[in-house]
Amino acid sequence: MSNNGVTTVFDGVSKVLQTVCQSLQIPVMIILILLMAGALFIIGWLVSEFFTEHRHMKLKLPELMDEIRSDRQPIEKTILGSGLLKTQKEAVIELTKHPEFTTVMRESLADNLIEEEQAKYDRTLKVTSLMAKLGPTLGLMGTLIPLGPGIIALGQGDTYTLSTSLLTAFNTTIAGLCVSVVAICVTTVRSNWYSKYMSVLETTVDCVLEMQKAKDVPEVKVDLSKLTDEQRRSLEKRIENQTVKEVNTSRRRAK
Repeated sequence: MSNNGVTTVFDGVSKVLQTVCQSLQIPVMIILILLMAGALFIIGWLVSEFFTEHRHMKLKLPELMDEIRSDRQPIEKTILGSGLLKTQKEAVIELTKHPEFTTVMRESLADNLIEEEQAKYDRTLKVTSLMAKLGPTLGLMGTLIPLGPGIIALGQGDTYTLSTSLLTAFNTTIAGLCVSVVAICVTTVRSNWYSKYMSVLETTVDCVLEMQKAKDVPEVKVDLSKLTDEQRRSLEKRIENQTVKEVNTSRRRAK
């Protein structure tokens, strides 16, 4: 293939690539505008969440645990009168609606309720995390795309086209960075809130499970002095096995 043929192919490929890249400029700018609108929306969403949920969560966890342990009133009333969030109250009360469940069944239900609550928070965080990544990426694309025509205009002495291209590049960069800053800040604040929410929920659920477990097992007083050595060893073995089982269950839930 001659040099003229190679040049022709190269020019053809370059024009196709240039056409494709230049055609992305308007979609990128539109998406950046939508992301900026989304950034304003999540700011409003965060403020609304603060006033409707976070500000009302005035909970002293030790006092709530003492109230549940005292068993002065049904657990449902204690939970409804606490400072837990609405979704947290619903999860804990759902756990108390099934007294016929065994201990293992209640623990499985508790794990499921906690996972559902965590999944809800994770979905909310993924939105702002995605915006934090898309903002700079699209901003960079919006910066580089108009620079090609700007460089060509510079070579032709067309300063107006050059200045317009540079202005577009700077505007898209600033827009992408603004979206990213807002999204990162919102994600950080929400992560701290949600970590606290989940810690409170898990502690409350554990407390309720322990209370229900204590109700299921009647108190039995055993006079160890009247037991034979074989009965004493058998009892110690059962207590040891039960302790190991509870430890394994706690580790599994912690994972």
